[in-house]
Amino acid sequence: MDYAAAFRISASGMAIEKTRLDVTAANIANMHSAGTSAGAVYRPMKVVAATVPLTFSQQFGALVATGGGVQLASVEPAQVAPRMVYEPGHPYADAQGMVAYPGVDHTAEMMNLNTALRAYEANVVAMNAARTMAARTLDIGGQS
Repeated sequence: MDYAAAFRISASGMAIEKTRLDVTAANIANMHSAGTSAGAVYRPMKVVAATVPLTFSQQFGALVATGGGVQLASVEPAQVAPRMVYEPGHPYADAQGMVAYPGVDHTAEMMNLNTALRAYEANVVAMNAARTMAARTLDIGGQS
């Protein structure tokens, strides 16, 4: 068994989930930051992940093709409209008294936060299991 592949796959998953946590934290931090206009307001970001393509040897050389993990495809702005709030006394209010705020959905961001946290923890558990199996293999091999 290739333990390095298991470590690499878990590490790539942890890296993506950490990026997802960072992006979610930025979205929540900017949730109440007003913009001078609807076009100048913070746009919530989202993480797009993709599988790591298998190499030729991984596809055809092994009996069991193991996945290559995950990689960051992009971090791009979400296609959401800004939230317009009636605040006529605000310095950024337009002629109708409307202020533009980012279209951040707090509930969705908290769900992203929890899902990323659980996925990160699952990758840590998988990496620890592979480490334990590798250590146990060395123990068994050293007894003969």
